[in-house]
Amino acid sequence: MLTLAAALVLSPISVPVELPSTPAPLHGVLLTPEGQTHAAAVIIPGSGPTDRDGNSPQFGIKAATYRLLAEGLAERGVASIRIDKRGIGESAAAGPSEADLRFSTYAEDARAWAAEAAAKAGRPCAWLIGHSEGALVALAAVAANPDKDGDDKVCGLVLLSGAGRPAGVVLREQLAALPEPLKAEAYAVVEELEAGRTVANPPASLAALFRPSVQPYLISWLTLDPAKLAAAYDGPVFIGQGATDIQVTAADAEALKAGQPRAELVIWDGVNHVLKVAPADRAANVATYMDPALPLAPGVVEAVAEFMLKPR
Repeated sequence: MLTLAAALVLSPISVPVELPSTPAPLHGVLLTPEGQTHAAAVIIPGSGPTDRDGNSPQFGIKAATYRLLAEGLAERGVASIRIDKRGIGESAAAGPSEADLRFSTYAEDARAWAAEAAAKAGRPCAWLIGHSEGALVALAAVAANPDKDGDDKVCGLVLLSGAGRPAGVVLREQLAALPEPLKAEAYAVVEELEAGRTVANPPASLAALFRPSVQPYLISWLTLDPAKLAAAYDGPVFIGQGATDIQVTAADAEALKAGQPRAELVIWDGVNHVLKVAPADRAANVATYMDPALPLAPGVVEAVAEFMLKPR
């Protein structure tokens, strides 16, 4: 009985947190280490309906990557807030209409969460840990409203499985398999959006991707160049990339590193997009996205924590 009580006392503490916002509060969960807190972080989710734990139930994805990362960091003295982004999970009521959403909204939210994490953990600043599209959110967050008065609450950036090339380049790669003339039509839509112009009647077969209501958001996203954003940031940057990632490649990590040569780059052999051990075979790789019991790959948490806790 005493052993059980001691274990409960020593366990990391998980508490819900709420961030004031319009039209409704944003929600997340704070995981605090059992002992002294040496650093604080915000874990920023990837694209689509990805929740605070790194799951997308609508697509059967339940890798729990962010929960596992938070738990591993807590064991190493790092407190973290993992968030339901605007419009997702408990933050659903804070989501604007699709037509009103802009990428800068996520960036502004990330900065606000950094200040909240620092305050909750009693630290002077918090790290932004961005995964997948969340890496671009983190980069945009430090560029969107750089603090000139020395009161910035962002310690630095940890970019995991993040794109290093502009979204238009990646989109064209993904659309390259389309048959002609559909591919040419898709490329033409991308070109218009890159120029900041909406397309009234996208091809019917591409309506789900280029529907008019989502085009303003796509325009705000397509203007961003991750490597240029990395180059403009003078704080510490960690780039982590899996070698068997079937969504983002080592070329993206290298592009980020080329943009910011001071960054620390680690490429993990045999590690995929959700930071788990996985082969290059697509079916076996995707199977890891559905397994919350599968731990994060060895070395991932250790590398991230070591970088954040490094004396500076």
